[in-house]
Amino acid sequence: MYKINFVFSKKGTMKYISHLDLMRLFMRAMRRAGLPLKLTEGFNPHPRLSIKRALKLGVESEYEEGCIFLREPVSNREFKERLQKQLPEGIQIKDVQGNIN
Repeated sequence: MYKINFVFSKKGTMKYISHLDLMRLFMRAMRRAGLPLKLTEGFNPHPRLSIKRALKLGVESEYEEGCIFLREPVSNREFKERLQKQLPEGIQIKDVQGNIN
């Protein structure tokens, strides 16, 4: 299992997206990017994604932190490029840090 920590900004019209919708947005974008997502086990498997803080609706941010677990290693640069191509305007991946668990 490989843990990827990433930093992103949320600006412009994306400031009006709720925390739950932001989680869904990242999950869809990661699937479309073809990233090897690690899924939870059980009846309803879903990607192991977490976003550290839930911003209030209408608030912009330059520094938000997220974490995702992958089945296979992906370079930080490749992760950032593949994911950014799938994200809408207003969500920008700033930094990626990966490590092996």
